[in-house]
Amino acid sequence: MIGLPHAAIRANRPLASLRVPPERSISAAIWLVAVAIVVIGMVAVGGATRLTGSGLSITQWQPLTGALPPLNAAAWEDLFSRYKAIPQYRVVNAGMTLAAFKSIFWWEWAHRLLARVLAVVFAVPFLVLIATRRLPRRLTWPCVGLFVLGGLQGLVGWWMVASGLETRLYVAPERLAAHLGLALILFCALIWTALEAAWGGRREPGARSPWVVAAFGFLGLVYLQCLLGALVAGNHAGLANADWPLMSGRLFPRDYWRGGLWTTVVHGLAAVQLHHRLLAYGLAAFALALAAAGLRSGSAAIRAFCLAIAGIVTVQIGLGIALLLGGVPLAWALGHQLTASLLLACATALAWTSRTQKVL
Repeated sequence: MIGLPHAAIRANRPLASLRVPPERSISAAIWLVAVAIVVIGMVAVGGATRLTGSGLSITQWQPLTGALPPLNAAAWEDLFSRYKAIPQYRVVNAGMTLAAFKSIFWWEWAHRLLARVLAVVFAVPFLVLIATRRLPRRLTWPCVGLFVLGGLQGLVGWWMVASGLETRLYVAPERLAAHLGLALILFCALIWTALEAAWGGRREPGARSPWVVAAFGFLGLVYLQCLLGALVAGNHAGLANADWPLMSGRLFPRDYWRGGLWTTVVHGLAAVQLHHRLLAYGLAAFALALAAAGLRSGSAAIRAFCLAIAGIVTVQIGLGIALLLGGVPLAWALGHQLTASLLLACATALAWTSRTQKVL
């Protein structure tokens, strides 16, 4: 009888009545969070792939047969000869040895392998939960949508890689941003659906929380900041204007305008870095305002999320500055990326809590 509510014991209520309601599923919530963790792992390996210049080392898209790495010398030579045919090898890595090629190959192969693992980690438990009726019916089609979104992510990933195989030395920054952006949409949707599985179902009565606009606004800005970060990464802009708080000694960079709106906003090294910095300052002010308001909130969940967000934003800005001044070391860059994912998760949870008025 340990752990049972005293009221239920006194009323001799059957144990079946103490089970999780059918519109909720803790098992489904755990599964969805696990899938979200795999997504972020894939994003982190993708970030390392870009930082090590490994993203174009595999020049074919083979969803099934590509799961196996080269198993003999002839297979390695075939892959290496394909890499030698693209501009990146001829301009950036001319004279690269097979051993050096293997070092970049494994990063890209690991990234693609994680994408395949993600499909299995999602599909197998999904079918088991359906078969055992432990997935609420209202979440069946949303979960199908998540699977489709994951498949679309694979297509966008190849579309991104293809941009660097013929005329460019690296993938197009806008396609990199689209690839990351879709992965982060999937991540947020997994977190949201996990909360729905664990706590959702019947909504609390009453007027909608005044936090809705602020929470969704903050979530949208965090997502936009992640896209701006992808443009910084895709343009290798973190290595330009490498001082702070100024940019090459100026408040406004001298080389901001590149002759056209698209060229400036998407491909301008100074512009993408300036935009990323300015939004970071705006998010810091927004996070502090949320924390101040959260301290006065009657919801313990909203208060906790707001304080967590303020702390994460502070750490994230510190990492960003250290990353810039330190010449973009790999470990710090991955830390910056993972902290951004944690911030996005907290912002998603805050938005869900404000919309549903649930107290977690």
